[in-house]
Amino acid sequence: MSRNIVSGGGPDAADVQARRVRDYYDGSTWDYRILWSRHHLHFGYWETDTRSHARSLINMNRQVSERAKLEYEDRVLDAGCGVGGFAVWMAREHAVRVDGITIVESQLQEARRHARRSGVEPLVRFSQKDYTATGFPDASFDAATAIESVCYARDKRDFLAEAYRVLKPGGRLVVCDGYRSGRSSGDDEELMRSWLDGWAIPDLATGEEMTAWARLSGFQDVRLEDIEDHCRPSHYRLYLMAMAAYLPASLVHKLGLRSAVQHGNLRAARDQWRALRRNLWFQGILSARKPANR
Repeated sequence: MSRNIVSGGGPDAADVQARRVRDYYDGSTWDYRILWSRHHLHFGYWETDTRSHARSLINMNRQVSERAKLEYEDRVLDAGCGVGGFAVWMAREHAVRVDGITIVESQLQEARRHARRSGVEPLVRFSQKDYTATGFPDASFDAATAIESVCYARDKRDFLAEAYRVLKPGGRLVVCDGYRSGRSSGDDEELMRSWLDGWAIPDLATGEEMTAWARLSGFQDVRLEDIEDHCRPSHYRLYLMAMAAYLPASLVHKLGLRSAVQHGNLRAARDQWRALRRNLWFQGILSARKPANR
């Protein structure tokens, strides 16, 4: 029986985590729009010829889509689609059919508006669903992608099992996310918790854990690539923005004009870089394939 959850630990834990994620994204919408991007809520991928933040975000889309080996009219699941930036981009650039799912109602509405304005509505469909229990039939998709969304699952194995179920035989899975370098303790773990709690993330898997779980779920050709060197400028950019805003934003928070969610978002933007400097985590892309005979 499916646990029908965003996170492990039973229905109560699922409800709490889902509420945390919704509150986080509802509370930080304007921070993202003003300081990062309206439609691409993920870190960028910098190459030697990358000259802008906006281009780095598109580069990340390209890195994930290349590993998903998208072909004309493939059906793709974008799990944790946010406000639809990557789903719309895939439809426009690759002429694939995309189902984008999110548990956040406000993101769903913005994603639909973005698809409509971009002229890709015939190819993109958005719905409010849990990516560990989507309700899609078995073997529905040629590929499944997730950019910085699987981190919100308390038990990443639930996501992997569902992705395996809904992929067709031979289907491709690509997960771009943060991964722990190892399990930490003491001051290092306090720093990690300060970061992760601020972004409503229950935990990150280590790279070794995630690859092992993917294989246990049945996937083949499992590969985790460390892309941190390409993402470090993006992580540092966020840190600089957080530090520039931290003191005035903290004062505004103390006056009750910025919420605890907004203040936690800013603290996490600072602490993700501090944790990165201690080599506690890295940005990686996991790719895998469902066996052709399953």
